[in-house]
Amino acid sequence: MGEKLSKYTPGHTDVSKATPLDDRSSVVEGKRSSILPLIVKIFSLKNGIVGGRVAKPHSRPYMASLQFYDQHLCGGMLIREDFVLTAAHCKQPLPLTVVLGAHDISKKEKSQQRIQVTKYHQHPKFTGEYDYDIMLLEVKLYNATLTRYVKAIGLPKKDGKIPANINCAVAGWGQTGVNKPSSNVLKETTEEMQFSFECQALWKEYFNSQHMICTKFDKRKGGICQGDSGGPLICNSKPQGITAFTLKGDCNNPKYPHVFTKVNFFLPWIKKVMKGLGNFA
Repeated sequence: MGEKLSKYTPGHTDVSKATPLDDRSSVVEGKRSSILPLIVKIFSLKNGIVGGRVAKPHSRPYMASLQFYDQHLCGGMLIREDFVLTAAHCKQPLPLTVVLGAHDISKKEKSQQRIQVTKYHQHPKFTGEYDYDIMLLEVKLYNATLTRYVKAIGLPKKDGKIPANINCAVAGWGQTGVNKPSSNVLKETTEEMQFSFECQALWKEYFNSQHMICTKFDKRKGGICQGDSGGPLICNSKPQGITAFTLKGDCNNPKYPHVFTKVNFFLPWIKKVMKGLGNFA
């Protein structure tokens, strides 16, 4: 295609605090090797939402910040007291901490709950590329305590259709623009759903309409960027997508749609894992 893709890879990280991630020989296997060097490169940036607005504090109590050594890497969403839904490419070789009830992640707010991930459930068909980019984080040893600041969000219906041209909400703590700093506070905006054939025409073999959806980027309203990986796309109050990828180094290029993993396609797998029936496709 002549263009390079980029995961909404973890941002908001100082390499000096993430040196254990530099040795990836234990996790680079097969196709994963083509993705991990990109993640290492973006770790060197201090990586939310491009444009948009600051969210009303705690108005999205399902939002999770996935952190490594107190640095924000990815977003996620609490879907039950013991499970957080995010992107598979957010997995790291060392334990992640889930931070719930946060608005300003640079502070230790009283509303926050910091919980260690006890088990990672990457989709079994995820290879480190762009497909099957979904993961459940299990926090069973220290379940989240539901409060006014921490609440689970309900999943969409399995056969629910997501019409094009509707506005859906996105939120995150990621990069605020190309080569711009991250946001310590949660930011939000809306993006407009696109037809699958439009996404297919632009992303070609990278886009699988069966389990991906995409949105238009409007420079006036803003949208997601690096560091927003794993965060939700909320349509009609339900999480329909998980932030996945965009154009490398140019998250606010209006020519290229933002791509999300389609949540309702993976509902059978999500429910199976949450019931403790194993991690099988």
